[in-house]
Amino acid sequence: MKKVNIGGVPEHFNLAWYLTLKNGEYKAEDINLRWHDYHGGTGAMCKALRSGEIDIAVILTEGIIKDIIAGNPSKIVQTFVETPLIWGIHVADHSKFKSIEDIKGTRAAISRYGSGSHLMAYINAKNHNWNLDTDLNFEVIKNLNGAIEGLSNDEADYFMWEKFTTKPLVDDGVFRRIGNCPSPWPCFVIAVRNEFIENSEDDLKTILDIINQTTSEFKSIPSIDRTIANRYEQELGDVQEWLSLTEWSQDIIDEKTIKNVQDQLLSLDIIPKKVDYSELTHKL
Repeated sequence: MKKVNIGGVPEHFNLAWYLTLKNGEYKAEDINLRWHDYHGGTGAMCKALRSGEIDIAVILTEGIIKDIIAGNPSKIVQTFVETPLIWGIHVADHSKFKSIEDIKGTRAAISRYGSGSHLMAYINAKNHNWNLDTDLNFEVIKNLNGAIEGLSNDEADYFMWEKFTTKPLVDDGVFRRIGNCPSPWPCFVIAVRNEFIENSEDDLKTILDIINQTTSEFKSIPSIDRTIANRYEQELGDVQEWLSLTEWSQDIIDEKTIKNVQDQLLSLDIIPKKVDYSELTHKL
């Protein structure tokens, strides 16, 4: 049986992977797919792809594009979630900050440099015409638990993370959300190490066929909203809103989208240059 390692964030977006694994659908095709949770998000997964710790990552679009340009030996083989990610902008509940304008020039908590929380802080700053050199400061907090600690102890001032994942923390009075910042592109893609593409393309196609079958039917799974609410400890109404806003994809990311992401990252000095579509993607 072929062993394949895959990584992703332990969030509701990836429930389809859990369901297909639970059903033994990969084992039925002689593939031992092992899922690894990456609480540290995109930066941690980029590192794991580079080291060969995982073969496949379900990862933020902007983060993996930045890292492939920086030398990560991987390619994007498919869009996973077509719709943008809605990033909530959070402060500690006791914070004096009430609006996005109030946090200009303060310290953004980020999981690590090159992560989604890092890159989206730039997008948010650009959206509000801040000076990218003087109005952005960063404190590395590793993950969501680090952000809770960092904001609560005034070690950082605000934190950007997916709105629905952090909603229970807002409801519990740990964070206060002062605004939202949607990503200007599809949020998650599937990236694969080049070595795995070259040596195991048939297995990769099988894995994608299985997950795509499930994501194409995901919203019609009976009581899927209750399953998500229970598994991720979220309010049913929040889950229903999230489902109404979220669309999965079974297609490769298109050239126009790749160009848009690179244009934005280049304008923010997050990447040093743009590269050809073929250097970032692989069509199966």
